[in-house]
Amino acid sequence: MNDPTPIPARAADAHQGLHSGQGALRGEHPGRADQPIIKVVDLAWLEFTKPDLDRAETFAHDFGFATAARTEDTLYLRGALAGPHCLVIRRGTASRFIGPAFLAADATDLDRLGRATGHQVRPLTEYGGGRAVDLLDPSGIPVRVVHGVAEEPIRPLRQALVLNTGTPADAARVNATQRPPRTPAQVQRLGHLVLSTRVFRRALDWYLQHLGLIVSDFLYLDGQRGRGPTMAFTRCDRGSEPADHHTLAMHLGPDTGYVHSAYQVADLDVLAAGGEYLRERGYHRSWGIGRHIQGSQIFDYWRDPDRFMLEHYTDGDLFDNTLEPGWAAMSASGLAQWGPPATRDFLGTTPSPQTLLKAISALREDNEIDRARLLGLMKALSK
Repeated sequence: MNDPTPIPARAADAHQGLHSGQGALRGEHPGRADQPIIKVVDLAWLEFTKPDLDRAETFAHDFGFATAARTEDTLYLRGALAGPHCLVIRRGTASRFIGPAFLAADATDLDRLGRATGHQVRPLTEYGGGRAVDLLDPSGIPVRVVHGVAEEPIRPLRQALVLNTGTPADAARVNATQRPPRTPAQVQRLGHLVLSTRVFRRALDWYLQHLGLIVSDFLYLDGQRGRGPTMAFTRCDRGSEPADHHTLAMHLGPDTGYVHSAYQVADLDVLAAGGEYLRERGYHRSWGIGRHIQGSQIFDYWRDPDRFMLEHYTDGDLFDNTLEPGWAAMSASGLAQWGPPATRDFLGTTPSPQTLLKAISALREDNEIDRARLLGLMKALSK
């Protein structure tokens, strides 16, 4: 249901002082739709196809997921917190991302979305059940909105460590050591998805209008702010209830589709020890460990055996619906407050024939990529 919580005429600005000197200028994108069709409350799961389910399940357990269910052709993975399964991996001839599923607040939202888009509400007959409306976003990515999916029960959780800070008199831990084991970093839940699109403005407006997402932060190309933003971090509008800084982030680029997905863990020690566990088993770290600026998460990025990027994160920002978007110039160095420099692998700037072909193809199509935008993106990712 649409939340009736009023939005102040001028909300507090939590962005000041670190990365955003000012909010929106007159006439710039407001970061939300006036009358969205519905307001989703979270991501439910992401769906992929992969040829080797055994290899996919091995990596999943090493990364920190648990298996919720498995059939001959489909693997369902879950986090430790209560909620729907968070990954669906189907057997296919190639490794590819299919699309996300979002959670509707209630059944009437599905009906409303179906009527507004001309799409039927249909039952889901596989693991978890529930009902769904299936849509396509302006980039051509399938988007599913679901309700009534069975929730997985909570599993025993690895607790965040008790830290000694300040003076010895303030110590919370006495006569006890602190030596977390190198084990998989228990995934608690699916946090967010990042997508690339050649039609950024159309895709952004579609998600704001159809799913009621609202923008936490905009990024724009240096010297091109007047042309509008080129990246948006969007969160669920839960009214006065805090939501993750971003559930879906999108950026303009010559490619279309999956960039990475992120999964919450308990704390920095779980994240770091889990990273050592992955490293010792030969997996490839893409970038980390560091702390982001937009969203503030402590992050660690890894590649699975099929080259998909996944992120462990902890300590992310939570915003209610009163905060207005922050605005900042896009740059590689502006992605983190501390940590190693962003790698070419993370940025997707490793030179290759495929990268060149995608850029040429984007310039030839009717989209939001032109020579100035492409050069601006290249400059931003080199700064």
